[in-house]
Amino acid sequence: MQNTPPVISIVIPCYNEEAVLADTVKELTAVLDSMASKGIISTGSYILCCDDGSKDATWQVIETLHKSDKKVKGISLAHNRGHQYALLAGLMTSRGRCDAAISIDADLQDDPSAIIEMVKKFNDGKEIVYGVRRKRDSDTWFKRTSARKFYNLQKKMGVDSIYDHADYRLMSARALDLLADYGESNLFLRGIIPQIGLCSDVVYYDRRARMAGESKYPLSKMLSFSIDGITSFSARPMRMVFFIGLALMVADILVALYVTISIFCSDHLEAGWASLILSVWFLGSLILMSIGIIGEYIGKIFIEVKQRPRYAVRDILFD
Repeated sequence: MQNTPPVISIVIPCYNEEAVLADTVKELTAVLDSMASKGIISTGSYILCCDDGSKDATWQVIETLHKSDKKVKGISLAHNRGHQYALLAGLMTSRGRCDAAISIDADLQDDPSAIIEMVKKFNDGKEIVYGVRRKRDSDTWFKRTSARKFYNLQKKMGVDSIYDHADYRLMSARALDLLADYGESNLFLRGIIPQIGLCSDVVYYDRRARMAGESKYPLSKMLSFSIDGITSFSARPMRMVFFIGLALMVADILVALYVTISIFCSDHLEAGWASLILSVWFLGSLILMSIGIIGEYIGKIFIEVKQRPRYAVRDILFD
């Protein structure tokens, strides 16, 4: 329980969001002001926009918003690093400067009114509060199906993630401190944060339509994101390759026995050109897939051992 109203930081990762950012900040500011007027949060609460090396005027919009309202803070990364890195940069900048940080995307498809319930749960002692979509009625059939498969696949591969939760969540100051101890370069925050433990809860909300602009997660990025999540937290794909190889070895032994029996029991044995070629293609594809899976893990090891900085901050507005 908080004895005094907590300082809340709302962290917004931004990439080419000049079309929506001003409206987003206006709506989130109204939410903060409403909670502050009721004594739910401190008047020192603020919004932190993290520009992920945008190619448009996103940073100029952040500078303008900061000049007109010091409640709006900003940091700009030196170059584009991706959503997860921009989000981490914002969270680590807020660390030590707030009692809890809430991350939300700039398009405000995640309903900002859920922030009020998140803060209430935080004031009741919860240290991590996940925003979870109540339903997916507005999504296309393909989007609903692929999302369901995505979460199910992660579970089967050993990734501890929250179903229908993206990156809309509240984290206490202690949770942020624990997150800072995770120094990996292959970031998948949806898998890392549940590992932190602590006392957690969920808040359900209805997802809204995007105000403007385009989605930053097309199918190709979603597939890449899914692969990153699985390979960052589970070695099961490599174990699966081993068992597939074992099963094929058993199949090869059975085929060898069949061929041997056919030679002795048949007067004429047809040359199995088609079956031979198909077998070669199948085994060749399996070998290439196996090498690809192993290569994915080796690539991640290669990136991790370099221990390069995960991001570089170019500018910061925090006065």
